[in-house]
Amino acid sequence: MKLTYPVVAALVAAATVAATMSAAPAQADPTTDAFIATLQHYRLGDIDPATAMRVGQTVCPMLSEPGQNAANVAADVADALGRPLGPATMFTGLAISIFCPRAVSAMTDGVPFSFLR
Repeated sequence: MKLTYPVVAALVAAATVAATMSAAPAQADPTTDAFIATLQHYRLGDIDPATAMRVGQTVCPMLSEPGQNAANVAADVADALGRPLGPATMFTGLAISIFCPRAVSAMTDGVPFSFLR
């Protein structure tokens, strides 16, 4: 049997549809979704989501470094995002509340961030 171009194209299209339909659905990360939604709520949603996640996830490790505080981290976030300190401070606070809630307790209890290590 000789296959013609339309037959081959139809077979390729059918195989593509079958592969797409049998692929496992992507699982959404609730933390990621919550962070992006929170940024949008506080009018910081114009930050690229991939960049927001990358920078947001660095906040907790930075806070756990000896001698670091939220102000230092916010300055680093401002540099990473290319934003003024005001919006970067808001971003940092939101990242802390979502990615490292133990740090919120530490701030209210006066415990140094280094315990997060």
